[in-house]
Formats: sequence, C-alpha cells, structure tokens
Amino acid sequence: MRYCIRNGRVINPKTGFDKIADVIIEDKKVVDVVETSATCENFDRIIDASGKCVAPGLIDMHVHFREPGFTYKEDIRTGSLAAAAGGFTTVCQMPNTNPIIDNGDIVREVNQIVKEKAAVDVLTIGAITLGEKGRQLSDFKKMKDAGICALSEDGKSVMDTALMMEAMKRAKDLGLFITDHCEDRALFEGGSMNEGETSQKLGLKGIPTATEDIITIRDIILAQYTGCRLHLCHVSTKNCVDFIRWGKANNVKVTAETCPHYFTFTDKDVIIDGVADPNFKMNPPLRGEEDKRAIYEAVCDGTIDVIVTDHAPHSREEKERDFKSCPFGVVGLETSLSACYTALVKNGSMSTLELMRAMSLRPAQILGIDAGSIEKGKRADIVIFDENKEYIVNPDDFKTKGRFTPFKGKKLSCQVMMTIKDGNIVFEREEF
Repeated sequence: MRYCIRNGRVINPKTGFDKIADVIIEDKKVVDVVETSATCENFDRIIDASGKCVAPGLIDMHVHFREPGFTYKEDIRTGSLAAAAGGFTTVCQMPNTNPIIDNGDIVREVNQIVKEKAAVDVLTIGAITLGEKGRQLSDFKKMKDAGICALSEDGKSVMDTALMMEAMKRAKDLGLFITDHCEDRALFEGGSMNEGETSQKLGLKGIPTATEDIITIRDIILAQYTGCRLHLCHVSTKNCVDFIRWGKANNVKVTAETCPHYFTFTDKDVIIDGVADPNFKMNPPLRGEEDKRAIYEAVCDGTIDVIVTDHAPHSREEKERDFKSCPFGVVGLETSLSACYTALVKNGSMSTLELMRAMSLRPAQILGIDAGSIEKGKRADIVIFDENKEYIVNPDDFKTKGRFTPFKGKKLSCQVMMTIKDGNIVFEREEF
C-alpha cells in the first residue's frame, strides 16, 4: 500500500520539525516528508490531515496486558487494540502475570502470543526475581536471549538491598536496564490511599509518601554505585522529584516516568458523592496538592523524562467493591494523549512538540529502539490527532476490557483520529 498523509501539521520531536507537510508511506516505511501539498503521485489512499497533527506513534513504557493468567481483565489482543485507539504503536508490558514472566520459556511464549495477536508492538519486561518473591534472581541472560527489553519487579520492590544491588550489577553487565516500582512494603501494608486529611476523613488507612521516597533514594544510590541504568516507575511525590534531580546532577544513569493522573488529580478528588470512588484507586495513590504541583513542574522541565499510563485493567466485579477492598489499578491507554494535552498543552505549559518528546521520542531513546520520529527511511509508526476536538470520556466506548478511569465523565481536548503501525492503519475513528 502507498499512502499520502496530506496537509497535516507534521511534528518530529527528534529534529524539531513542526510544519504543514505531506508524509508519503510505502512498504512499512516513510518514503518522504514533503513541505507542500502539490504532490501528484498515484496513491492507494490519500489521507486528508488538514487541521490535524501528524506525529510519531506514541510509546508507553508501562502497561499491564494480563496475559497469561488474567485474561478476564485484559489480554494482549484487547490491550493492543486499546493502545492503537490511544495513538500508541509500541508498549512495554510488565511481568506480573500468572505465571510471572521470570524465565526464557515464558518470555518466548508471551512473545509468540504478541506475534499472533497484537495490533501494535508489545515489548516484554522480565521479572527481577523468581516469582517476584524477592529471594532469588531470575536468569537475566536467558530472558534477554528470549527477547525482554528490561527488568522489573513491578507491583512491588525488591526489599533485600543486597539482592537489588546484585540485580543491578548483572543488568549492567548484560546491557539491560531496570524499571523500578518503588515501595517499602512495611509502610504500605493495609493502606488504600494517600495518607492525609482525606484518608482520615474517610477512615481509611493511608499510604505515606515515605513508602515511595525511601526505595527511590535507595535505588538511585545503588544505581550510582553499580553504574546500572535505572528507570523509576510512576513517580508521585515531591521528594522523589528532588531525588531524581540530585541523581541527574550527580551523573547517575536515572530516568523517570509519571502518569497523567498524578499531575491532574489529588487525593481530595477520590471523594465522589461523599464516598471514595474506585475509579481513583491506583498504586501509588493520588497524593496531595504539593506533590501534584511538583510532578507537573517536573514533567514540564524534563526532570521526569516520559509519560506513561500504568494501564492496569480489572473486571467490573473486582473494581465495584468498596474502596478499601477493591484492587489498585485504572486504565489509561485511550485517554492518555487527551489528558496530557488538556493538562499540559492547552494552558501553555508545554508545546505539542515537547509533549511528543515525552510520549514518543524519549521512551524510544530509553528503550533503544528505532522509533519516535517521522523521517525518510524510518518505519511508518504514526498517530494523527485533532487538537481542537473536545469530547466527554465514556468508558463504555473503550477497546480495553477495563472500564475504570479517573477521567470518566471528564471533558478532554485533543482526540486520536488514526494510528498507523508499520504502514498499516490499525485504528481509524469513524468520523475521520
């Protein structure tokens, strides 16, 4: 197929290109980017992108597709369709499935499912310890040979400091990086939301910011000592932002991510109609106003390198329990770009080009993959979105099996119109 995406505002965060242009696609590649709409070649399809943005496909470094083991919550097919609907062409799935992705055989099994079912690229992350039990390191070499992109214990931390140090040494030797869920279990146990006035008002046990802060600074120091590349997951506290700045100033190989909900909401938003709403229960929890402001500023100034979703679907039966007993986790793939644009770009804090750096280019650079740009000869991973389109979030319209999101019923600006993966259209909004 030979396509021409005509007359769109083409954004390339790698080069700073931001102009009205045509993008020509053939055989999975970008053939050319032409700064004119006067091209007269024969195409199988001309896509009119007038008034729309044409950018590199988004990359999410942190999703949970639940396969194998929990496919009633999500599976690789439905998760990847949700990713495509959100403008993502590459995602990284965490290893806390059943069984845990902790050996080469399971990695190969999961990657085969991806090959057969996924609508977008789904990269697999391997567990740091066997069964994520925190006692014995997994065989990193065999998992790397089978095709993992990184290591994580997501959903928990490796609490044994000596074991975490050894994990970092081995990861460095193999050229792998660790993507780090930071949580001191001793301070977390039994908590269901941020510790503060709102948790006291609701009579719920709180999770103090120290839960995240302690492991964050520990692992930054371990990364400094070992030279391992460390990527911090879903950062939610002001102290963690300060620790990241310290690490970067001291040449530690540390990068970081956060999610749209951490710079959009606070723990006060958890209360809807006088009760705690499960749409706002995630881990780490929504924090206070000072933390939210610090995360917002860190995204804008680049201290936090990338924006992810931590897309974590659960069944309706699980999430409709009371707030204390329902599981942590909300969905985010189909609202992420809109939520980020509404919070960051619409009010002038970031440009659309800068947002694409955080959602496409920098994730590609951290992962070491050839993506995050629209250039001649590059693979055609592209998202087309309408910055002027406003809509109300209705979870019943989602492709994901999950329906619980803090953005439910919210008016957002900017909507994905089309997603192209390797030159193939994998999502197209009906009205486009």
